[in-house]
Amino acid sequence: MAYRGNNPQDASNADVHLQRLLAADVEEPFFRSLFRNVKELIHPPKLPPLEVTSKPVPVKDIWGFYGGQGKRAGVGSILIHVGVVALLFVIGTNKTIQKVVKEQISLIAPDLSPYKPTVKKNNMGGGGGGGDRSPTPASKGKLPRLSDKQFVPPMAVVHNPDPKLVMEPTLIIQPDANIPKVNMDVLGDPLAKSMIASNGPGSGGGIGSGPGGGVGSGSGAGYGPGHGGNMGGGAYRIGGGVSPPTVLFKVEPEYSEEARKAKFQGTVVLFVVVDEKGNPRDLKVIRPLGLGLDQKAIEAVEKWKFSPGKKDGKPVPVQATIEVNFRLL
Repeated sequence: MAYRGNNPQDASNADVHLQRLLAADVEEPFFRSLFRNVKELIHPPKLPPLEVTSKPVPVKDIWGFYGGQGKRAGVGSILIHVGVVALLFVIGTNKTIQKVVKEQISLIAPDLSPYKPTVKKNNMGGGGGGGDRSPTPASKGKLPRLSDKQFVPPMAVVHNPDPKLVMEPTLIIQPDANIPKVNMDVLGDPLAKSMIASNGPGSGGGIGSGPGGGVGSGSGAGYGPGHGGNMGGGAYRIGGGVSPPTVLFKVEPEYSEEARKAKFQGTVVLFVVVDEKGNPRDLKVIRPLGLGLDQKAIEAVEKWKFSPGKKDGKPVPVQATIEVNFRLL
């Protein structure tokens, strides 16, 4: 009730009303509230029993319909898997079915002959030989160490047993050459038959029947028939005093029809030996492209003309790699 007018009785009634709105325990001393809280902490008051007004619903009545379905589903799944495995086993071991499958599947091997590079026969022309004009043929023995330089030729019979400067004899042959080997302690020709120590009827030092400081019937500081060093016509590698060949004339390669239809591009890397006359030979594909481009690259490089590589100012066969690019305009 709001206060209205100047009647004192109305004012007193308003005060009484405000007193009724105040809580009864607002003015409780703090020590009483503290004491009461401690007492309730030590001896909490007992609450009246909880009255449950709802009843639990039995779960079994709700889910009882599905209670036995899980076990039956698991057993059914196992039976189905076992049946499928047994069926596959029966089908796979049946001879009639196996025969039908073999008749239906036919493997066709593609004809790759048009795409295989043609490798020419290795017609090597290097080699070496030597001797000291001995009346007896060169004796059998092992070859000396292979190197790209030679300071002392090999000898089966040493005529100067006390030289002022001792150096190891070597042959000018590329280190990865497949040389014949024999298990002997003396130097000589591995393919010789004579066991009597002899340098052979050749000349110029070395062992054999040819001129030079090598071993064999050729001429040079290599081994075997032929000339120019290395082994049996093996080509030199670039470096160590051997200059690379240079291209004088080249023919651009043609595109194969398969590669043109597929719009295929790339680079074919070829191995080639450029002989003393500047002609390429012994072409091999190192990195192929396929689709007939490898053969087209070989056909083009076979028509190239080179300035031959040289060693000591003389033309020699030299190994080289050539990149042939195929690009569509």
